[in-house]
Amino acid sequence: MDKIRVELGKDSYDIHLGYGLWRELSSFIMGRGYSRKTLVVTDEHVGSLYGEETCQTLKRVGLKPKLATIPAGESSKSLQVADNIYTELIEQGMDRKSPIFALGGGVVGDLAGFVAATYLRGVPLIQMPTTLLAQVDSAVGGKVAVNHPLGKNLIGAFYQPEAVFMDMELLSSLPKREIPTGLGEIVKYGVIYDRDFFAYLEEHSEGARSLEPATAMHMVKRSCEIKAAVVSKDEKESGLRRILNFGHTVAHAIEQVTGYTRYNHGEAVSIGMVAAAFISRDLGLVGDAEVTRLQKLMTALDLPQKVTGVATEDLFAVIFRDKKTVNGKVNWVLMNDIGEVTVTSKVPSEVAQKAIAACIA
Repeated sequence: MDKIRVELGKDSYDIHLGYGLWRELSSFIMGRGYSRKTLVVTDEHVGSLYGEETCQTLKRVGLKPKLATIPAGESSKSLQVADNIYTELIEQGMDRKSPIFALGGGVVGDLAGFVAATYLRGVPLIQMPTTLLAQVDSAVGGKVAVNHPLGKNLIGAFYQPEAVFMDMELLSSLPKREIPTGLGEIVKYGVIYDRDFFAYLEEHSEGARSLEPATAMHMVKRSCEIKAAVVSKDEKESGLRRILNFGHTVAHAIEQVTGYTRYNHGEAVSIGMVAAAFISRDLGLVGDAEVTRLQKLMTALDLPQKVTGVATEDLFAVIFRDKKTVNGKVNWVLMNDIGEVTVTSKVPSEVAQKAIAACIA
């Protein structure tokens, strides 16, 4: 097992990473002084696989868990579903020391985290991500939110968990499509922060696609180390943390325009990274070689590079409603090199539109 520390003063916490972490989870709980009543939030897919095992582990250390199962999918990340969970918490008489365990992917983690941040003005949150995407992205950093019909993650907060338990064994049940979904975010870390990690992915693309244990462990660990380093320096996205949004400006627009059903988040991010790379090249920040290198790695990892069935103008309209848009200006995260990016709002609209159009099949 490995531990990665996210340094945030009084809100610091550890990411526990390894294979078979039930004992570590039990030891952590016994030292926290939680109230006995607790809620485990999961979805119908993950709950059927790991819900009972999780509850039994919690019972063995003296907790009285209640399982709250939500429908799988992005549509559950809503105020309506959050309200259902609030009702469950109130009816069960859970107090400010009653922990909420988020057992699932990014939807479960974001939703349970939002509820934990707002119920009784904040109760303990333990993230237990079960997808590759959640392990390397949403479970770390403290961004919690629900969606609004007019945009993704528009209603949320910064709220750090008390711990994150990433059990690599749980990845064995991932649907095949979920692997490239996580790899999209993993590639991002190489582009924005670590050229050696990018080279590692190039050299181990086959092991990455198959989640070969040593490769999977290294990918998740290094991704978490990078995100922890960035978040520790800029918890609430006032500066450095913006680099984590590489590819996300276009990705969020793709997700919204396609109704959050056609593309998984990591797939949309992959297409968004290509668009950002095209903008970077057209502005003279990088050359063809860097863009080609990124595209070759995406091909090797089975990542999509084009979106189908949407119009450039529709994507562009959504981009200007994104929560990262300030005073009508979009903060684009662009490449300076493999391993280095910059944030700028000085991107001519015609350059952005041309890049987006090039990513439409």
